Order: sequence, then C-alpha cells, then structure tokens
Amino acid sequence: YAGLASPAAIEHLLRLGVTAVELLPVHYHSDEEFLVQRGRVNYWGYNTLGFFAPDPRYAASGMDGAVAEFQAMVRQLHAAGIEVILDVVYNHTGEGGADGPTLSFRGIDNAAYYRLADDRSRYVDYTGCGNSLNVAHPRTLQLIMDSLRHWVQEMGVDGFRFDLASALARELHDVDKLSAFFDIILQDPILSQVKLIAEPWDLGSGGYQVGNFPHLWSEWNGRYRDTIRRFWAGDGGLISEVATRL
Repeated sequence: YAGLASPAAIEHLLRLGVTAVELLPVHYHSDEEFLVQRGRVNYWGYNTLGFFAPDPRYAASGMDGAVAEFQAMVRQLHAAGIEVILDVVYNHTGEGGADGPTLSFRGIDNAAYYRLADDRSRYVDYTGCGNSLNVAHPRTLQLIMDSLRHWVQEMGVDGFRFDLASALARELHDVDKLSAFFDIILQDPILSQVKLIAEPWDLGSGGYQVGNFPHLWSEWNGRYRDTIRRFWAGDGGLISEVATRL
C-alpha cells in the first residue's frame, strides 16, 4: 500500500495520465490447500476470507499497521487526483467446496452463508471455486452491504469491481436484475453514489449477462475486450465482429 502511494509511483501514474487505479483483491484471503502443498500461493487474492480486513501481506508496516497504511494510501492518491477502485470477491469464499476447510462461515451457519444443493451436504457452485455465497439470505446480504460501506466510509475507496457479479444476482437459480442485491445497493444512500462495475458473468446457466445490469452499473464487456485485443495483435477480418457484437 505504501509503495503504490509513494511519490515515485504517483509521479509515474500521473505521467501516464492515470485518473483511477483498480486494485486486485486486497481483502484478507487464504491460500488453497493444493497450492500450499506445491509451495505456491494465491497471489491474485481471489479467495477471500476476511471481507473487512486489508491483507497485511501487502502492508510494509505489517499486520498491526495495515489499516492505517491502506487509509494513508487512499488519501495520498486522492490528493494527486487519483481514485481508488477495489476488485471485490463476494461470490464465494476461501472455504472451498464441501470438503474444504472450516475456517469461518461454514462453522457459523453453513446453510445461511452458502447455496446448498438438494443433497444438503453438497454446494451449488456457480463460481468454479467450490462454493457460492447465498446472497438470497438476509444475513449474507447484510454481510456484503456492511463490508462495502466499511470500505467506502472507513477506508475511503471510490468504487468497486464485482468479480463474477452474475452470481450475486441469482435469487433462486436464474440471474435477476431485479434481485435484492441490486435493489438494496440502488437504495443505499452511500453505495448508490460510488462507482459500481460488474464482471457480468459467472459459470452457471445463463450467466453471461453483458448489457443486462441495471441503472448505475457499468460492465466489463468480454467480447469488446477480446475483439480489440485481436485487432491490436494484428488479426484480420474483425470489421463484421465489431459491427455486430459491440
């Protein structure tokens, strides 16, 4: 955190014309067992365990100073005219599948926090990560909302990019743009004023929802991204794809 807000880093960002930085997940996360067994770590951070805590592994000041260092980073970036957006993972947790470790939510109330299959010993997995948070449950939805408000009010961030956002919009099974998750954010006096960016898909049926997110939401556009990347790589025959898909 301190490194990103250092004078040299900020000078470099400003020289590039950067007006906002989006951080890969900085919520406290755990490393999957199969990675640990191979002597590796989940360095991308998409395996959240603590939705209110900045990961101390990214703090030069260590665990005791992580919160203050993160807040100072945000203040310094803001002073330079640079916004801070967090990539957040509320679609699953680091507890993995039904055979994963019991670290937090599974031990508190498994049926409230996770989507369970007809066989209640198994999980519904829209994420490809072993579990899906049960956003249809009021306590799980409250957890997400409290976490989002915490990062805006206490930590000072300017918005969020929601990983696999379609998974958050599933009331029963289908993606629903009128879901409680969207409604409560749009009605919230704090969260309705920040930047909301969806990764508009998950791995479930009907999960690709580009163009279908409600008012106030921006979206990643996978087709646009892939087509433009192919264009800059020198691929030909893209005119029809740009005209019909973007």
